Amino acid sequence: MSGFLARARWYWLLPVAAVLWEVATRRAEAVYFPPPTVIVARLHEMWFSGPLAGLFLTEEAVHDLLPSLGRLFAGWALAATAGVVLGLALGRSRTLAALAEPLVHFGRSVPPSALLPVFLLLFKIGTPMQVAAIVYGVVWPVLINAMDGGRTVDRGYLETCQVFRVGAPTRLVRIILPAAAPKIFAGLRLSVSLALIMMVISELYGSTEGIGHRMLEAQSQFDIPAMWAGIVLLGVLGVLLNVAFLGVERRLLSWHRSARHDTA
Repeated sequence: MSGFLARARWYWLLPVAAVLWEVATRRAEAVYFPPPTVIVARLHEMWFSGPLAGLFLTEEAVHDLLPSLGRLFAGWALAATAGVVLGLALGRSRTLAALAEPLVHFGRSVPPSALLPVFLLLFKIGTPMQVAAIVYGVVWPVLINAMDGGRTVDRGYLETCQVFRVGAPTRLVRIILPAAAPKIFAGLRLSVSLALIMMVISELYGSTEGIGHRMLEAQSQFDIPAMWAGIVLLGVLGVLLNVAFLGVERRLLSWHRSARHDTA
């Protein structure tokens, strides 16, 4: 809570920055940098000027925002699951790690955007291609952090389990996962922003819907306020996802902070 309050002290800079942006853009009269008030008005017109019964969402919002968010969460969930399972398996097995680690480092070094043509060939245009691109771009930080977390489990705990003949499933749930959880959550937090980035990139290739497609369409039509509206919406969405994830992480890892405080 103290960390949140410390960050909140500086939130007053946001409206100040918005005012400076407004003044600077109106004085410059630059076509490609519209004032924030124009951008917000266009954003509201495009996506949030619908009826109250539809939570103010317009038809464009239903056509663009909901599919994008669906692909974002589906890709992130698949990548998180695969990354945690494979990472813990590699972290707990030296033989598997020795065999797979070179492939892991090779795979994470290939830019996900470079593989979009491959995903297009494999999955054609549509949601499966976009979800596959998100999964590939997101899985690496989760996998590497889970692998590192699996390696750093206290040997004393594992030896105690062995002495008391604790079964493998119980050992995994009660010892390995809690011990690796802080590093796993660090990887998951990084993966949230990467999922948002990959969602937009995947929608720039042959898509007919989504925020990325709408921004590309606005750019081709020289609708600069609409293009900036997409950028602002993505920034707000990223902040909200990060805040939500931090809240979940703080709640699920409260025992870890308490243990560190007691140890100190």
